[in-house]
Amino acid sequence: MVSIKEPQLVADTSQLNWMNTYNQEQLQTLQLVRKYLDGLTPRAFSELKSTLKEYLSFRNDLDTFLTRHFNDICTEQCFRSRLSACCSREGIIAFFADVLVNAVMSDSEPLDRIEAVLSQPNPGFKCIFLGDEGCLWQVTPIVCAMFLCDSAKERVFEGNEELHKCWEALEEQKKRFTWPDRPVLFDDLEALFIDAGLRSPLMYLHDSPGLLRIKQLAGIDTTKR
Repeated sequence: MVSIKEPQLVADTSQLNWMNTYNQEQLQTLQLVRKYLDGLTPRAFSELKSTLKEYLSFRNDLDTFLTRHFNDICTEQCFRSRLSACCSREGIIAFFADVLVNAVMSDSEPLDRIEAVLSQPNPGFKCIFLGDEGCLWQVTPIVCAMFLCDSAKERVFEGNEELHKCWEALEEQKKRFTWPDRPVLFDDLEALFIDAGLRSPLMYLHDSPGLLRIKQLAGIDTTKR
C-alpha cells in the first residue's frame, strides 16, 4: 500500500463556504479515498479488493433476501410514492469503510456523480444521494442497506417466524464486519488509512467514544490510533 502525505482533498477551498458539515465530511472522505486508490499499483488494488470478498458475499446474500421479500413492498410504499421515508435528508450514517467499499466497487462515473451532488446545496428534504433511479451508491452504506421500517417488517414477518429468524441471522452477520468487540473489517479498513497518515471524520470505529468503549470492554487496545 502507498502512503499519501498531506493530501489535497478539495482543490477549490472556496467551494466549502456554503457547505454544511455533512456535505463537507462526505465529499472530503470520498476525495481522500479516490486519491489513495488512484495511487495504488494494480497488484495493491487487487489485494485490497480481496479483503472485501467475505463482506461482499454477505452483501449479496442481504440483497437477495431484501429483493425477494421486500422489493415490492418498499417500491410501492416509498419509491413510487416518492415518500422514501428511509432516505431522509442527512439521515444516514456512512462509515468510512462504506465510502471505501463503494469506491473500490465503482467506476469513475458514479463516483463523479456523487461528488457532483455533494458539491451542490441540497434544497430538498431527502437524502442527497437519492436520485431519480434510486441511490447513487453502487454498494449502499450498511446502515441504509439494513434499514427496514416497522410497517414493512410487520407485513413480511407477521406469521412467518422462520423468515424473521433469517433476518436476525443477517443482522448478526453484519456485526462480524462492523461491531468492534472483536477484529472487524470496518475497523481494519480505517486502520489501513490511519497507518498511511490519512484521517477522515467518518472513522467512527477509531474516534467515536461509544465504539471505543466497546473496544475497551472487549480488551482491544485503543491507544494505537
